[in-house]
Amino acid sequence: MAQSAFSLNRPVSSNQFWLYSLLGGLYTVGVGYLISKVGAVGVVLAIGGPIAGALAVMVLLQPRVGLLLYVQLSFIVGFARFAQVDVPVGLFVDGLLALTLLSLFVNGQQMAWHRMRSLAFALIALWFLYTVIEFINPEAPYRPAWLYHVRPFSMHWFMVACIVLVAPITRNDIRIFVNSWLFWSFLAALWAFKQQYIGLTPAENQWLFEGGNAKTHILFGQLRSFSFYSDAAQFGAEMAGVTLVSIIRIFEEKKLTLKLIYGFLALVFFWGYAVSGTRSALFVLIAGFPFYLLLKRDIPKLLIGLAVAIPLFLLLMYTSVGSSNYQVQRMRSALTPMNDPSFILRLQNQEKLKTYLKDLPFGAGIGTSTDMGARFSPWHWAAQIPPDSWYVELWIETGRVGVSLYILMLLGLVGIGVYRVWQLKDPWLVKIMYAFLAEFVGIALMGYSNPVLGQFPTNSVVFISTLLVATCYRWDIAPPGAAEIATAHIYPLNDTDHEAI
Repeated sequence: MAQSAFSLNRPVSSNQFWLYSLLGGLYTVGVGYLISKVGAVGVVLAIGGPIAGALAVMVLLQPRVGLLLYVQLSFIVGFARFAQVDVPVGLFVDGLLALTLLSLFVNGQQMAWHRMRSLAFALIALWFLYTVIEFINPEAPYRPAWLYHVRPFSMHWFMVACIVLVAPITRNDIRIFVNSWLFWSFLAALWAFKQQYIGLTPAENQWLFEGGNAKTHILFGQLRSFSFYSDAAQFGAEMAGVTLVSIIRIFEEKKLTLKLIYGFLALVFFWGYAVSGTRSALFVLIAGFPFYLLLKRDIPKLLIGLAVAIPLFLLLMYTSVGSSNYQVQRMRSALTPMNDPSFILRLQNQEKLKTYLKDLPFGAGIGTSTDMGARFSPWHWAAQIPPDSWYVELWIETGRVGVSLYILMLLGLVGIGVYRVWQLKDPWLVKIMYAFLAEFVGIALMGYSNPVLGQFPTNSVVFISTLLVATCYRWDIAPPGAAEIATAHIYPLNDTDHEAI
């Protein structure tokens, strides 16, 4: 019987062997041809193609996998600038989000579509609808530029909102999201230290000097480290954000070991912020930490925080202690903006913009300012005045109606977040959501001076975290007396009770 079984199985194994050999041979020939035609790009495609195919299948099977890949890809985007081959990582992000949305419909019966009946989604959807209508803005000098700029403005946020609300995200997925954020940020800090104290790579030097970025990244002979992010401002904002998150975790963790780990991370991230030379990123901490203390509704800790913070600010504002250190001096200048020529120039530019935008309540059209304007309509006034601010950029492109709607959306999301967090009972969930919400408030305030809300990876983190906070009840502890449900951490018993907000 054993021999018979062996003989029955043998032809199948032989057929599989020849099939795999044929496929392997065809793949090898294809790779060789590809490399001979396109060189290094062929090597990347040969290695990355099968991996990308496997990941695409995983995303189609589980949309939450696509969301976690989106987080990783958002941090990898910056590497494309220093790659020796031209890799359209930004288009990969668009494709990944589109594939994840498709996965929602493929797995439609497992998705919680009712969660889209929420105020948070309505706010984001309203903003997205407004930007879609902006496509027909008659003032736009080059309408196709809309497609490039609407993605960071609203499209990605809308797509992420659909995925986060509908997909069965677990508590472990939130842990992966937070740990990925801290891991990539730690690598970014180390790379910035390498730039600051060892030197730049040839590709980084090329980006710095050929693109004119040296004017903003080398001040008084001192490099503003930018790590593998889009620029020093983006890097500084991210470092300030994760510094705030680490500080909050120090306060929230009970175990001494975890307090020490987050204390170490806070020091690393804070010095990463310092070597970025991004003065406005200080306001992520100035706004975010007091907001966290208000969320805690802990008056003693609020007083302790003020007792520690006020002397430090007075030391920076009214003394010259540490002025010999460039990073300390940059922080000090952030607290006295009217003594800063660049800040005064920003105010002068905003006065010019008032004249142009006086009769344009809907702005000049999406894609008319910053790099997109310089690329597609360099002759237009919107492309010739640097906004130097996320909100000013919105003002230029969507008008006072658009920027007002956007700010109301942000305030609405903060209000929803506060309401949700104050209802939580699970200590682990509380400390995570406190950190998300406080960091969001700090980044939103910093948006006045830098366009960080429209750049990777800050926008990706904000897009996900705001929706996690708005629906944090999904992972809270079950109400007393509720029946045990195996999937309580995904779909709690009282999920539908929260949809009105």
